[in-house]
Amino acid sequence: MTAPVIDLTDVNKEYNAGSLSVQALQAVNLSIDAGEFVAIVGPSGSGKSTLMHIIGCLDVPTSGTYWLDGEDVSTLGEDRLAEIRNRQIGFVFQQFNLLASLSAWRNVELPLAYSGVARRERRERAMAALAQVGLSDRVDHRPGELSGGQQQRVAVARALVTEPALILADEPTGNLDSASTAEILALLHDLHSAGRTMVLITHERDIAAAAERTVSIRDGRLTEELTTAAP
Repeated sequence: MTAPVIDLTDVNKEYNAGSLSVQALQAVNLSIDAGEFVAIVGPSGSGKSTLMHIIGCLDVPTSGTYWLDGEDVSTLGEDRLAEIRNRQIGFVFQQFNLLASLSAWRNVELPLAYSGVARRERRERAMAALAQVGLSDRVDHRPGELSGGQQQRVAVARALVTEPALILADEPTGNLDSASTAEILALLHDLHSAGRTMVLITHERDIAAAAERTVSIRDGRLTEELTTAAP
């Protein structure tokens, strides 16, 4: 039987500030198999972004275990964690995090530059990623020359350019109008249909409905799991 891509067991996360202690995650157990599309939904302050940071190897649990694609994350050094973040996981955030001075394709190629990929190959792969998200005619445009939906498409292309098996999308439609939201959700669904494992973080249940499975989080605890019909 194939092991889950994401497997968290009794994960706790505590933040300390002076004499104050905040329990952001409490006894979280979550398994996600390869090729699943899972939404983690909860209100502001529920712990969903903390959970995403742990899944994305941007933070580590205070206690409990996290296995990512067969590796115990707690045993990994910073170099290996950085490699995982850059090559195995594609991140899409609410804030597009694009560099205003760079064209679309140069924003997309950045993860490859950090990996030491040759310049010609970087450009070719950036162009292919932008074509995949329907922006072949906007490759030389800077973020300020693009709509919000187009900027998020550039951000998705940047997440795809390293060809990761796992995509983490944290409130990816939070800054978009309804038409652009529908376009981004359709794009995420297409990426999932192509075989990628998708984790979508959101506070909106209608956005979470785009996933095959919904996991609810409140006060740092997973409270329920609902199976939803994929669009």
